[in-house]
Amino acid sequence: MPDRTPHTTSTTERGSFCSARCDCGWRGPARRARSQARTDAERHLVDAAPGTAPHRPRE
Repeated sequence: MPDRTPHTTSTTERGSFCSARCDCGWRGPARRARSQARTDAERHLVDAAPGTAPHRPRE
């Protein structure tokens, strides 16, 4: 089994919005709150971890 590249997330700002991004190409939605963009990035890391189920938003 080949080694998986670790996911590295960051946030970027554009105007008054902040988005989370990952080296794998994933991109979170634009948020006004930086803290929410960081939370999106943390959820992506959990979802991308081997052996975890994908995150499903609450209804």
